[in-house]
Amino acid sequence: MPEIRIDPLSGLKVVVAGDRATRPGGGFAVEPAPPLDAAADPFAEGHEDRTPPEVYAVRPGGGPPDTPGWQVRVVPNLYPALAPDAPTPAAEANPDLFGVQAATGGHEVIVNAPEPVGTLAELAAEQVAVALEAWQSRMRAHAGAAYVHVMVNERREAGSSLPHTHAQLYALPFVPASIARERERFGAYAARTMGQNLLEDLLQEEVRRRERIVAIDDEAVLLVPWAARLPFQTMLVPRRPRARFEDEGPTGAALLHDCLKRLERRLGASPPLNLWVRTAPRGAEHWCWRIDVLPRLTHLAGLELGTGVHLNVLAPERAAAELRDA
Repeated sequence: MPEIRIDPLSGLKVVVAGDRATRPGGGFAVEPAPPLDAAADPFAEGHEDRTPPEVYAVRPGGGPPDTPGWQVRVVPNLYPALAPDAPTPAAEANPDLFGVQAATGGHEVIVNAPEPVGTLAELAAEQVAVALEAWQSRMRAHAGAAYVHVMVNERREAGSSLPHTHAQLYALPFVPASIARERERFGAYAARTMGQNLLEDLLQEEVRRRERIVAIDDEAVLLVPWAARLPFQTMLVPRRPRARFEDEGPTGAALLHDCLKRLERRLGASPPLNLWVRTAPRGAEHWCWRIDVLPRLTHLAGLELGTGVHLNVLAPERAAAELRDA
């Protein structure tokens, strides 16, 4: 039967109605993305002159900037949403109604690999590990920001404008409301439980129950959240809690790669998806980082856009079982 579940991390409600996946047109199948045109790929190795000058790169063999020989390369976004020198907008006559501030911050593109491939799943697990360590490094470079958001969009249906696998980093001058809400819930939970960590305790209980666990390795646990918003949504949580992803320590790269390969096998191809790192925002005394992966297999419609309440047509327990089998 349908249920309304409450996300323990955000407090937001999700309607889980698993039987709706069996209605006409409700199945899950993904067509492969078309192959990349390597000659037109501005992020491919050898095309360094097609991007802004790099600000960071991983070059095991050394060499000058903006030349081949790199494993991961970081450049400013050519069309930045935020900029360090963003001008201050003209003050509005009624700031209570028309608030505005300068869009200061950083916006970078992290090219995850030199090979012209469209998904992290197509890379070797070792290359994914190199990419995530580069994410950590660039997040540390923006330590003064109120919040640093690193995310990946794969395929045009999930918002990617260029198919070559890459992440984007936003160094925000404010803490987004949804993240501030989680910060409050982490703090309130710690106050109620004499300093316990909300996500650490949640993970221990999920491991004890096992019904939503997908896989476990030495660094992290992969599970489908209790109140997953979308079919096959997954969450990667470190086995040893750490507030900030960017601090030195394991990244969970091998299990993230495993997650993406499981999705590929279950769905027939790598799906359109969004993934992001949730790290500690400014002012968080209690936190644990995680990585959220949201395949885009259904469309957001009037319920989601009009109320902010998601309708998930696949029960998280069933999704976890199918990903374990994959």
